[in-house]
Amino acid sequence: MTKTIKLTAAQALVKWLSVQMTEDGDRFIEGVWAIFGHGNVAGLGEALHGIEDALPTWRGQNEQTMAHAAVAYAKTKRRKRAHAVTSSIGPGATNLITAAALAHVNRLPVLFIPGDIFANRRPDPVLQQIEDFDDGTVSANDAFKPVVRYFDRISRPEHLLTALPRALSVMTDPANCGPVCLAFCQDVQADAFDYSESFFEPKVWRIRRPEPDPREVEDVAALIRTARNPVIISGGGVLYSDAEDSLAAFSRKHNIPFVETQAGKGGNAWTDEFNFGSPGVTGSECANRLCEKADLVIGVGTRFQDFTTGSWALFRNGSRKLISINLHGYDATKHGAAPVVGDARVTLEKLTALLSDYKAAGFDAGSRTRWHEAVKTVTAAPATGLTNHLPTDAQVIGAVQRVSTENTVVMCAAGTMPGALQILWQSAKGGYHMEYGYSCMGYEVAGAMGIKLAAPHKEVVCFVGDGSYMMANSELATAVMRRIPFTVVLTDNRGYGCINRLQIECGGAEFNNMYKDSNIEETPELDFVGHARSMGAYAEKAADIAELETKIIEARSRTKPTVIVIDTDAVPGTGAGGHWWDVAVPQAGSPERLERAREHYNQNARDQRTFN
Repeated sequence: MTKTIKLTAAQALVKWLSVQMTEDGDRFIEGVWAIFGHGNVAGLGEALHGIEDALPTWRGQNEQTMAHAAVAYAKTKRRKRAHAVTSSIGPGATNLITAAALAHVNRLPVLFIPGDIFANRRPDPVLQQIEDFDDGTVSANDAFKPVVRYFDRISRPEHLLTALPRALSVMTDPANCGPVCLAFCQDVQADAFDYSESFFEPKVWRIRRPEPDPREVEDVAALIRTARNPVIISGGGVLYSDAEDSLAAFSRKHNIPFVETQAGKGGNAWTDEFNFGSPGVTGSECANRLCEKADLVIGVGTRFQDFTTGSWALFRNGSRKLISINLHGYDATKHGAAPVVGDARVTLEKLTALLSDYKAAGFDAGSRTRWHEAVKTVTAAPATGLTNHLPTDAQVIGAVQRVSTENTVVMCAAGTMPGALQILWQSAKGGYHMEYGYSCMGYEVAGAMGIKLAAPHKEVVCFVGDGSYMMANSELATAVMRRIPFTVVLTDNRGYGCINRLQIECGGAEFNNMYKDSNIEETPELDFVGHARSMGAYAEKAADIAELETKIIEARSRTKPTVIVIDTDAVPGTGAGGHWWDVAVPQAGSPERLERAREHYNQNARDQRTFN
């Protein structure tokens, strides 16, 4: 006779999660970020308290940002471990939507467990309940459906028997990996049920390495053999496949240079002689010249996103062809690419066996050297003796670069710094973390905490602008409470400097981005040092670039977060690299600035090739 155990549905959920293991013997779900409300405190809150260290619970300050920490943790762990996040129904749940979208775009596993309306409907409409006038089954949590890979509503205790295995199968699937939402009806959380004891036996989740179709491998091998000037675009899938070394070996053996996307940057060190930096809108000059000349573009683990392709105006060779090596057919066939659906590492190994002694014709190695000399120039410290000159973002990057080590990880998400870092940062292997799939303002501070949790041995340096810091900063207090040290370099240019430059580039008037151009009665004098100190962080202001370098080194000895504020010039860009980006310019309007912008836009748009 089957042995059973009587548990509430909430107890069953946390007990099951606590025994889902990785091949390395760790819990796949390391723990749960939680902010409790009436929709989850009595059921799930009590269950999490009862399980204690077998599945630890951590308190966040904001539902969105604690979920950002979970996203950063999963990214740093290369999708091999994850966190769960729970909130109440209502605003707590909808606060999670942005983080779910971020995880979905970046193909990262997070388990969202928001409370939901009463399954028995007796108290309807309960506090914070969204009522659909035409559909009684809808709740606020239906907003998760477009932004998660799997959605289920737990409206009976026995639903867990199928919903939980489905959730973990998605989160550990290399092709379909992404966030999952289990909307947990608040009365059902407290309902008891006789669960089979066998349901709670430990299970090991293995992440597969799907082998490619041999015919697809042969087809692309034939394309590579005929190419004279191929280039490899290394994306985030290379990291999740642990294929960095395989890609570097493939590149060397066949004499094919490679470039790295935002998600793929740091897969291999900048010192690799075949690494030409990044392509596209925020790419290096030497990488973009390779891509313009390439007759074959070999994408490995990339979606060929807009920024990577210079809005599809970058690959200008009239005879160029695309190859896409990707785990998901949806990505592998984009833009008419010749697809190879399979694991990146396995596919590269099979390709190199077929190609044998093939070598590409060669490339201009000197362009890479010239590029890094240009980087050194624009990131150099300002000349001594200059007064009334604020440092540029490039000079701030240079300061961090000069004091960084092989152990440093730099991270960011939105504003000026993501593009500037992609162009200018010379990353050690594994030294770069950028959330640029969704480019979510407010990810930075929480994301830095998530990275440090996943890699406590690393020095984490978080670049954040004043605009993004103002969006979300409260997890700084969480990091202080949990003694999670990282360094925040807060560049204050007094507004949204990045989008202000884009506004000007598109012919627009400076409007509503910088404080000086906004409809305000008084210009704010924001004390970021005082604000960070009020949350318990160590905070100080750097007067100049030299002082910034000193303070970054000093921060390494601390056991709590350090925030270093430095005023910067909002006007200059990086001063190097880059490519056109398709941002629509108004087709009507008489100002000369708009006419010039339209002419520039039309010239570049003619180079777009959105299908091979």
